[in-house]
Amino acid sequence: MQPSNMSGKAALVTGAAAGLGRATALTLARAGADVCLVDINAAGLDATAHQVRALGVKANVCATDLAVRENCIATVDATVGAFGRLDALCNVAALFAPGNAHEMTADAWEKTLAVNLSAPFILIQQSIPHLLKTEGAVVNVTSCAAFAGQAYTVAYCATKAGLTHMTKALAMEYMHKKIRFNAVAPGGMPTALAAGMRNLPADVDVSLIKRYSPLRGLVEIEDVAAMVAFLASDAARGYHGACISVDNGITAG
Repeated sequence: MQPSNMSGKAALVTGAAAGLGRATALTLARAGADVCLVDINAAGLDATAHQVRALGVKANVCATDLAVRENCIATVDATVGAFGRLDALCNVAALFAPGNAHEMTADAWEKTLAVNLSAPFILIQQSIPHLLKTEGAVVNVTSCAAFAGQAYTVAYCATKAGLTHMTKALAMEYMHKKIRFNAVAPGGMPTALAAGMRNLPADVDVSLIKRYSPLRGLVEIEDVAAMVAFLASDAARGYHGACISVDNGITAG
């Protein structure tokens, strides 16, 4: 899957300091899009921005905490202010706090919901007027965890299932408008997010974790980024309300 030519268009990518967010931003930049890069990690954003600009397009950096509603609103405003338009919103950022459910703090639960579910909605809500003007697209990165319960990741599973269904609900609401809503559900990738599983408490049941270990191994970050960028572009004009699994078959059975 290859995105269409996005020269003259602008995309907003969250989680862009590293991993899938960075790979998505670079894929969009290679297609010609100017990119607003959003993450709480300022140093990582600067590194991504350097790579994006080296591809001959513009990069705008927003180092901010998306758990705060006002920051989400300001991010969209900053994107439109920098580029004069918005053609694609890619919600890639996510928080992953694995552990025993009975030990999860209120702060961890609320922060996970804020970053993984509320932030995408607020960004979408703020972006819709701009995306309607450009006949643009929203791509939400969910997870294979949206379709199968996974031990020790209750907040993450809940938010990714919610984000998946949010995508479909928005697709129905805007069925007769020139805007597209789609999602990508990756399996495990070699990212810092997946590495968080190494921090599980010593008393976890390893056999439960092995139940959702991918038999074909981890998914390549670039493969997922290619799908996100494709759905963000006009090349995916026939996709609306879809959730594409890129998980090496982990949810097949």
